[in-house]
Amino acid sequence: MAHNDPVKDPEALHALLTPEGRALLDEVRGTDPARELAVATRLRRTHPPDLVSAALGQARLRQRAVAKFGAEDAGRMFFTPHGVEQSTRASVAAHRAGRLAALGVRSVADLCCGIGGDAIALARAGIRVLAVDRDPVTVAAARANARELGLDALIEVREADVTDVGAGGCDAVFVDPARRGTRPGGGRIFDPEAYSPPLSWAVGAARTAPRAAALKLAPGIPHEVVPEGAEAEWISDGGEVKEAVLWFGTEPGTVRATLLPGPRTLLSRRLPDPPVRPPGRYLYEPDGAVVRAHLVAEAAEQVGGGLLDPTIAYVTSDTLVATPYATAYEITDRMPFNVKKLKALLRERGIGTLTVKKRGSAVEPEELRRKVRPQGPHAATVFLTRVAGAPTVLLGHPAGA
Repeated sequence: MAHNDPVKDPEALHALLTPEGRALLDEVRGTDPARELAVATRLRRTHPPDLVSAALGQARLRQRAVAKFGAEDAGRMFFTPHGVEQSTRASVAAHRAGRLAALGVRSVADLCCGIGGDAIALARAGIRVLAVDRDPVTVAAARANARELGLDALIEVREADVTDVGAGGCDAVFVDPARRGTRPGGGRIFDPEAYSPPLSWAVGAARTAPRAAALKLAPGIPHEVVPEGAEAEWISDGGEVKEAVLWFGTEPGTVRATLLPGPRTLLSRRLPDPPVRPPGRYLYEPDGAVVRAHLVAEAAEQVGGGLLDPTIAYVTSDTLVATPYATAYEITDRMPFNVKKLKALLRERGIGTLTVKKRGSAVEPEELRRKVRPQGPHAATVFLTRVAGAPTVLLGHPAGA
């Protein structure tokens, strides 16, 4: 990598903030990857090659960031590859910031702030932010983002080790530990004590916060590591599970699943597991946050349902009940798992558009789709699962469709 790669060198990022750098960023905005080489060759005739490379790299990152920040913000912000990967989606960050504001929080130490996504959401909720990160390029990006979005009066960005800062005189703490390897695209880290900083340190920092604290964690965090006195919240956005949050200073011991947009919140009532029963007319697929939060029993109670299998989070019921916490499907066919019989059934029904869902099955959806070769004008959803331990195929469609 060149010395002034914007991933490694804050000076390269600062060069993009100059009039020439900004003009280049405007010129390369939305560049088609297939045309990138031609664009770079043309621009290097009139601009420093390293600046052209930095601008094109930043344009690519901005395009990737649209999914998390929206086109308007992403088009103005500055990113690193790692920063795009680990940043919180804006809708999730806004939900968290709203909860902190509702708790009366007025200032937050945002520890491991990254490129500033959470700091931006906190500032937009009217909260003053001390944003801390030890990486100089990340800090430069966070400062630039606060300034570009007109929030620098509320966001102070400090280059420091978060373990030296702690609550920093703020009345709340937010910690987003690094959960990936140090290189862009590095693998996820699953052991909470291997986070940077470790979960134990983050919990200690949270307990020192005068008013409240929130720790952002991977959604697969085991329930047994939730510390005593913490609230645990699992958040999904548009049906996709995004994160778990440990809250301090809220409701100790509470477990909740929050679905965005909304928010819709399902609280644990510590119900026993639902009964296992034969498949009914409807199958309910609980939202991933509900499953991660171990609230399938609460969702099943809402629809008067039971489980197809004691180890699988599919709920079945004879009645259709509207609930935001699960997607309902009307089941038309049930059979033991058999590819030839399924292929014959799909051909008989003229099903050419096949959605394959699975829980408790080793069969890969693409593999099944290749074997059954669906053809025809109709659509269906096939569930590969177990019913009372037996590999089973359920065929149906979204209820009401």
